[in-house]
Amino acid sequence: MFGRVRELVTRRAKLDASTLDEIEAILIGSDMGVEAAARITDGVRRRVRGETFSAEEMEAVEEAIRAEVLELLGGASPTAAERLQGKPHVLLVVGVNGTGKTTSVGKLAWMYQQSLGKRVILGAADTYRAAAVEQLAIWAERTGATLIRQKHGADPAAVAYDTLQSAQARDADVVIIDTAGRLHTKTSLMEELRKIRRAVQKLDPTAPHETLLVLDANTGQNGLVQAREFLAAVQVTGLFLAKLDGTAKGGIVLAIRQALQVPVHFVGVGESLEDLEEFEPASFAAALVERR
Repeated sequence: MFGRVRELVTRRAKLDASTLDEIEAILIGSDMGVEAAARITDGVRRRVRGETFSAEEMEAVEEAIRAEVLELLGGASPTAAERLQGKPHVLLVVGVNGTGKTTSVGKLAWMYQQSLGKRVILGAADTYRAAAVEQLAIWAERTGATLIRQKHGADPAAVAYDTLQSAQARDADVVIIDTAGRLHTKTSLMEELRKIRRAVQKLDPTAPHETLLVLDANTGQNGLVQAREFLAAVQVTGLFLAKLDGTAKGGIVLAIRQALQVPVHFVGVGESLEDLEEFEPASFAAALVERR
């Protein structure tokens, strides 16, 4: 994305209104949306003085964009270890089908067990898709996590309840509940998610301690629509941006942050269990203007 900005500014050699308009268009093209792009462009206008460009002034444009992105992202969030609360810590994972949700659950289980040394129990509350339960069983086996499951078509809230009850009995550290991911426009799904929340709160009034929305980085602005729906239904506390390795666009992170003020906690950067990173705003902002 910034390569196009650099090429534009070098060719124009002037930071006039026309150049700024084109910079804004490039930013919008990276999926960050109109509001975030306008905010960053206005920041460049404020921070960079003068109309002609030398190499040093090009660096000023880079720094201005980096600073505005970092400001928009709101700085670093507490780490996964710092967010742990309660025993067990209950993590509800939501998102539409096809976003990589169940795979992301497997990666989270691996991270909590291998990196943080926590005992993890997984809840297979996506009972409408037999394949989802089987996939989660594979991830549980690979990560060493315990899986709680019921028969196909069982009540998802009952699965969530049993999962937390089992975790409390076994003195587990972390519970991760995988939920159904039918279309986010379905009212019944949103009510189902609310029912899951109520079920776990019968055992722990503070649960779930985190609700992660998994978004496919390739879906662009449609991801913002999904985020709005889930945020209204289940009080999303953070985002897991999956498949970030498969897109040159990462601007959706900024669009969602601008519109909803929901932080990104994790990014998926591959298919392996280890391909999970905690999101670092400073690194993300720097990567946007990195010279390649």
